[in-house]
Amino acid sequence: MTLTEQLYWGGAGLIVLWLVAFGIALTATRNGAVTPEPATQEFGTDPEPPAVVALLGNHWRGVEHAAAATLLDLAARGLVELRQPGDDPARGTVHVTEAGRAAPVLMPYEQRVLDRVTARAANGGAPIGAIAFRDEKRAAAWNAELRREVVTDARLRGLSRYRFAPLLVSALMFLAFGPGALFAVAAIMGGHGVRAALCVGAAPFVALIFLLGRSLGERATPKGLERAGHWAGLRTWLTAHEDFAQLPPASVTVWDRYLAYGTALGVTTLTGRLLGFDSGDRRRVWSSYGGTWRPVRIRYPRLRPGFGVSTRRLLHLAAAAAVVAVGFCAFAVLRQPDWVVAVDEGSLRRPGVVLSAVWVGVALLALVVADLFRLWTLFVAFLATMPGNFASGSHGWFRDTAVHEGPVPAELAVITVFGAVAVYFLALACLERREPDTITGEVLRMESRKGRNAARFLALDEGRTDLTIAWALPAASQGIATGAQVRLRVSRGTRTVRSAELVRAAMPEGDRAKAAEPGKS
Repeated sequence: MTLTEQLYWGGAGLIVLWLVAFGIALTATRNGAVTPEPATQEFGTDPEPPAVVALLGNHWRGVEHAAAATLLDLAARGLVELRQPGDDPARGTVHVTEAGRAAPVLMPYEQRVLDRVTARAANGGAPIGAIAFRDEKRAAAWNAELRREVVTDARLRGLSRYRFAPLLVSALMFLAFGPGALFAVAAIMGGHGVRAALCVGAAPFVALIFLLGRSLGERATPKGLERAGHWAGLRTWLTAHEDFAQLPPASVTVWDRYLAYGTALGVTTLTGRLLGFDSGDRRRVWSSYGGTWRPVRIRYPRLRPGFGVSTRRLLHLAAAAAVVAVGFCAFAVLRQPDWVVAVDEGSLRRPGVVLSAVWVGVALLALVVADLFRLWTLFVAFLATMPGNFASGSHGWFRDTAVHEGPVPAELAVITVFGAVAVYFLALACLERREPDTITGEVLRMESRKGRNAARFLALDEGRTDLTIAWALPAASQGIATGAQVRLRVSRGTRTVRSAELVRAAMPEGDRAKAAEPGKS
């Protein structure tokens, strides 16, 4: 065995050794079993906050519903007020009380939730659906900070700890570097370049570090397992009430802190769903633009031809569609029966080869005109011509098409459809020459579309209706954020934003009061 082979086998052995050590570490740091206590309605002498209970109730894997449980706990303590004016729980509202505005020192995650509610209910109150964020990245960052604060509190209370000790993490990271180093040296000794050696060496290191990173988290302490057993007993007691799962948020006035703990433990499904601190419903957003809160429905025109397309692009598409329509029409008129007569058994001139080749050729020419041609389309075109190569016999669809005068029904359908598409795109290009309209409103949501250069969706509330259709904002546009008031110059034919002017920057949505960074939501 050569030295290069020995290095490769040594690297493979180190990978196996690392996986064995990692498996032993996973086994040794598993959470112990939680032994539920008998059903109880007691919180205990010094109960943990509902957000911490959400961590314990979720087996230290996450803090789902921690924000909603904290909001309900703040309502039970009189810092906020939840109202339900009608029979629909989704129409409930949240208000900050005087006690909430002059609240004493709270836990960081409690203050974070209160700040979020205060920002949204600054003008006397807000619908509970308005608590949700309008931006997915902003919601993810906010919830990540909330989880970090909850975990920190759980550690200070002696209920949680790192799953892997820092020394163990450092040792596993160091060991993960070994296989890659051996592979890189072996690659260089085998005559490969430095770049190839770095790629070969980095692959196992990245894979092992990925496994390690996926396993980092929290695990229980003995005290944490004991307290989790107590809260499991409370969950049993709450679950025994059949109507408890469907209690609305406003019922906190009756159930007090029980509703908060029930939400933290996943018992109150309705309340946990309504009090969402995530990115919310992308098709239904609460807006206060115009002075009053109201739900605005958003429609995203994903299948609308010409959406967000420039005038030059519209002309390209119109020309491509016209090439298909004119090409099929000309071929149908000029077609002769003797074009498809087979000469002999070994000839490539089959009954359908000319027909299929011309049809595919017209399609390829249209792709070139539309600037959509790719190399892989040649392979698809070759496959598309295959049925014509194998067509034979004195009768058949290809031969009947060849002797037909004028377009066959299939060709007529293609000519009609692509002719209409060409006229449609040409009409849109003419409409784009008009002076753009000017509209003003508040940005409700912004979403990216597939493709690096694809226009983004921009949903704007103009304050007149409860339905808005998203506009196409060019990907290169900067300085616009959800919550900002803007003045747009738009082309209604393609629903494209031609220019944007910032009227008022976006207000901060729930960070600390000092974090007033305009443009974030």
